Formats: sequence, structure tokens, C-alpha cells
Amino acid sequence: MAEIPQADETVVVHVQLRPRRGSTRRCLAELSALAAAHPAVAFSVTGLAKDERVVRVTVGVELGPRAAIARFSPQAQAAYAFVSDVFTVLYDHMPVYATEPAVAERAAAEALLQVADDLLEPAPVAYAAV
Repeated sequence: MAEIPQADETVVVHVQLRPRRGSTRRCLAELSALAAAHPAVAFSVTGLAKDERVVRVTVGVELGPRAAIARFSPQAQAAYAFVSDVFTVLYDHMPVYATEPAVAERAAAEALLQVADDLLEPAPVAYAAV
């Protein structure tokens, strides 16, 4: 039996960016700058995969609760503006709407985000007695 979506369930739209292998860092930097320009939007890198030519970076953007989307809530409007900018600003990275990432793609994204978190954590400071 199919599950009936709940009105308060958060809806996520997935957009996949496909930078050529040599421009992946630039794509992620541009995505980061775009995120800074849209601080009210909740999104995350939800999937990573690659082939011989491109790296597929899937971004999940939260539109908000299903019932609020129907009323075009401020959260939904902000998310739609972010997605619109992804398609215009990151056009060179071939954005497309995508389905939810596969388990392997999600695991790769989680590993990348964990490494990024580890790199961004400040190193512990040791104080010597003088």
C-alpha cells in the first residue's frame, strides 16, 4: 500500500550539477557563494558520483512543508529563487532536476561532508606553562 504524503512533510527538490572533472572545485566554490547569497534556504549536498567526464553533485533543496508550498510560503519562495539561481548562475555546470540520489551517491556525499567538517574544525590549542 502506498504511503499518503502528509501536509507537514518537508518536500525536497534535487538538482544535479555536472561539472567537468577539472572544474569541480570551482563549481563547489560557486555553489558556496550562491548559498551565502541565499542564507534563508536550507540545502545540502545529497549525492556524489562520477564518470569519465563529469562529477555529478546532487543538491537537495528544502521547499518546506507540503501544505505551505501550496500557499507559496516565504520559505518556498526563497527556495524557488535559490533553485532559479542555481540554473542561471551555475549554468556552465549543466544543472538538471534529478531524482533522489542512490545509496552509494548519498554515502559518497556524507563522506565528503565529513572530511570537509574535519578540515574546518579548528585545531585544539595546547597551552604550555610558562
